[in-house]
Amino acid sequence: MSQGTIRVLIAKPGLDGHDRGAKVICRALRDAGMEVIYTGLRRTPEEIVSAAVQEDADVIGLSILSGAHNVLFPRILKLLEEQNAVDIPVIAGGIIPEKDIPKLKKAGIREIFLPGSSTEDIIRWIEEHVRSGGKKA
Repeated sequence: MSQGTIRVLIAKPGLDGHDRGAKVICRALRDAGMEVIYTGLRRTPEEIVSAAVQEDADVIGLSILSGAHNVLFPRILKLLEEQNAVDIPVIAGGIIPEKDIPKLKKAGIREIFLPGSSTEDIIRWIEEHVRSGGKKA
């Protein structure tokens, strides 16, 4: 990794088998100069947190379409706390009902990008909230 490169871990938690959107995000982040680690489909919260810690991720991006966000996201946040890794901001995208967003943000999800969000908005959020060189804002 070159000095100053933002490392983003993109994960598909749970049983969701659709990853086209996650792959589009991965490509856009890579094209914006970020280092992207994609965990693949059907990852457990434990696998996601372990990979984020091992890869020294600066931010975790979760993509979900299955509707299990109210169970999986808080579990991931709890595991990050247990690993003393709460300094890794977690963002999410996918099919998440508007009514669930306040509760997820209160639990610790830093930002949620719904369908129709632009890749430019996601890139801008990451660049504004994660300083280069791995220092979390």
